Amino acid sequence: MKHDSGLVRGIDPTVTVISKILVIGFVIFCGLMAKEAGAFFQQVSDTILNNFKWFYLTVVSGVLCLLIWLMLSRFGHIRLGRDDEKPEFSYRSWLAMLFSGGMGIGLIFWSVAEPMWHYAGNPFAEAGLSNEAAQTAMRITFFHWGLHPWAIFIIVALTMAYFAYRKGLPLTMRSVLYPLIGDKIYGPIGHTVDILTVAITAFGVSQSLGLGVIQMNSGLNNVLGMEISVGNQLIMIGLISFLAILSVLSGVGRGIRLLSEWNMLLSILLVVVVLAVGPTRYILHTLIEGTGDYLGNIISLSTWSDAQDDSGWQNWWTAFYWPWWMTWSPFVGMFIARISRGRTIRELIMGALIVPTIVTFIWMSVFGGSALKMEQEDRLAHQAQVESGVLVGEAAEFKGGDVLLATKAETTSAVFTLFEKIDEGFLGQMLSLMVVALLATYFITSADSGTLVLCTLNSRGSLEPPMVLRVVWGVMQAFIAGGLLYAGGLKAVQTASIVAGLPIAVLTLFMAISLMKSLRQEPGILPPAPARQPVPKSEPETEDDYQPAGLQPEPAPVLLRASGE
Repeated sequence: MKHDSGLVRGIDPTVTVISKILVIGFVIFCGLMAKEAGAFFQQVSDTILNNFKWFYLTVVSGVLCLLIWLMLSRFGHIRLGRDDEKPEFSYRSWLAMLFSGGMGIGLIFWSVAEPMWHYAGNPFAEAGLSNEAAQTAMRITFFHWGLHPWAIFIIVALTMAYFAYRKGLPLTMRSVLYPLIGDKIYGPIGHTVDILTVAITAFGVSQSLGLGVIQMNSGLNNVLGMEISVGNQLIMIGLISFLAILSVLSGVGRGIRLLSEWNMLLSILLVVVVLAVGPTRYILHTLIEGTGDYLGNIISLSTWSDAQDDSGWQNWWTAFYWPWWMTWSPFVGMFIARISRGRTIRELIMGALIVPTIVTFIWMSVFGGSALKMEQEDRLAHQAQVESGVLVGEAAEFKGGDVLLATKAETTSAVFTLFEKIDEGFLGQMLSLMVVALLATYFITSADSGTLVLCTLNSRGSLEPPMVLRVVWGVMQAFIAGGLLYAGGLKAVQTASIVAGLPIAVLTLFMAISLMKSLRQEPGILPPAPARQPVPKSEPETEDDYQPAGLQPEPAPVLLRASGE
């Protein structure tokens, strides 16, 4: 039941109280015993990755295939809402919010760093720091940030939006199980699903905020000389969380939408500037070649499990990424569902799968490609010094250029080192400040969209959760991020998130089964059966000579209980 009066009106007390106790207790554990917690979750996550890597690979690739099939199938025209319902947001606003809520800070954090790590060495290139390593580095980066992670988000978004807007169920994770367990979603099973979703979402968002301010501090240190310290990072968390609370109080239609549109405009400006002043020709070639290379190898990449060498590389990267994205899927998926009412299944899959992937490829090509070109130039300059005898002995070994060495020293500084390489003067500093501004706005959109999702779950799927709940979760996220940052517990939360990915992967399977079961019961989804045709015979016709030429399933009732009250 929900409270119907006072400040807590509309709040589900079971989910709200237990989830907060769970979150606070976990944060205290990770904060006070950061080292022990990190070691424990690292051991558990290593065990899971070693034994269930095949499961993650199968689930994620299977979900992608299912979504592509749905997009092209007869189910694609089904609207997520009434048949005559129009979308709440324009395509521009919708796509901007999709991208801001889905990738945001992570793209900035890894757009230079990940290609650099793969350039240093990966299983698909015979030698690191080579042209072959550069090509495979972009292929792997595209794979980790392309169709597969968005497929994980979309299956959650599609399933939740379908049952909430089409079938009248609450916009919560428990609703996706209705075709499988019926009204039991309003009991202990449903409570457990929503509580775990709240906890995983709170950890994921708070960790992202912590990592975001670390990178912002690195950028401000690079440009303005601000000291890199936990104190400055805590101040940034407090300030930006305050702005995020103001944004979430204004609602999706204003605060989050306007910030997301600003994010997209600033992102486009940054890409255009770097494309213009950077190695333009190399970037464009990298985009075209990398996209083709990715598409040509997508099946083998999706199913490669390093069975022969079992080197551990995949556990550090692909098999780490998939459960990592899964822990983000309740948050991102629910946010996408919240803004997608009125769109068709085909629109949602195309818009959230294809468009963000293309934008991601462009982003990665511009920044990752620029970094790779700088590395190649540094390698050639190093080789020239070796040939001229300037560098001899151990110094003659090329260990990487400026960007790669900066990435190995501190991942957050990778993109700022790239800008220094592009221009050491005013332009480089302006690019760094633009990234810091972009990090801040992505920080705010991640925080307020995360707060909105947490509040929706706590209020049994309400699209307009109570204001007091929005403030409480906004403040809690800031304290969680700040507390973990101060105590050094971010690493423990990161490894714990991988552990949480396993039950989410299992839930994802049930989602797909539940969605398909309900879609096949949609009235009118199949064409009417053709008229019965007589079977030609030389003898006189009888009633038994008429056979049905097609079958039409009996339409299922259109559900469903709207609440558990």
